[in-house]
Amino acid sequence: MGHGNDHEGGTMTTGGDGAEIDLQLHRAHSARMYDYFLGGTTNFAPDREAAGQAMAVFPWAGTAARANRAFMHRSTRVLAGTGIAQFLDIGTGIPTSPNLHEVAQGVNPRARVVYTDNDPIVYAHAQALLHSTEQGRTAYVQADVRDPEAILNSPMLHDTLDLTRPVALSLVALLHFVPGSDDAHAVVDRLKRALPSGSALVLSHGTRDFAPAETARVAQVYTAAGTAVQQRTREEIGRFFDGWRLLDPGLVATHRWRPDGDTDPTVTDAQISAYAAVAVKP
Repeated sequence: MGHGNDHEGGTMTTGGDGAEIDLQLHRAHSARMYDYFLGGTTNFAPDREAAGQAMAVFPWAGTAARANRAFMHRSTRVLAGTGIAQFLDIGTGIPTSPNLHEVAQGVNPRARVVYTDNDPIVYAHAQALLHSTEQGRTAYVQADVRDPEAILNSPMLHDTLDLTRPVALSLVALLHFVPGSDDAHAVVDRLKRALPSGSALVLSHGTRDFAPAETARVAQVYTAAGTAVQQRTREEIGRFFDGWRLLDPGLVATHRWRPDGDTDPTVTDAQISAYAAVAVKP
């Protein structure tokens, strides 16, 4: 791992391959804001300022972020338990242990995981995502979900995953950052087409259905910070799963998807303001 240096006030660092990366620390980034909501330390003044503004209008941002992360853990355990041994996690975010591969390999040490994100700081920290079990494998691809071909054609992806065997595609708290102009549904359809029968789609997505006024103000905060947000209705989010079979309990508020002993029973749908589901390709 490289360290920051003094270019442009320490905003340059070196990635795992030795390439210099501009971390763009002068502007807020959704991955670093999410890290802040989770109580992480990989965030900077613009991220904390924007996150503080978000929490001023939506005080449950931390609760929602933790519920989302817990959904990722539960769904990964469920799918690894059903025998899926390959995971493609797009919009990974800043590494926070346990990461997806730690959860999957805790169930199946042979599990293989490819992470992708478009945030240069996630790339700078990607080494933390690559501590695989000896039997399994992890890889990191710097890419944007809005360019699915770049992900699907990545040599790193093909070196790590076998796309003739089932893959769990994880799009957790990502697609609300893909506004309509980028046609999130077309992107997801392209990714789904690339995967064989038996593959799974794990998805969570912000919505205004439960707390319209508060979530509208959160969207304004993100937009003002330079990240467009499009919250979608239950029906619009449901379309992402078209043609695939939803696992029980279907499309529900994130914390209601197969809750376990760690799920706080006092949390409300309004505090989460997101839907989640897992579906399998017939």
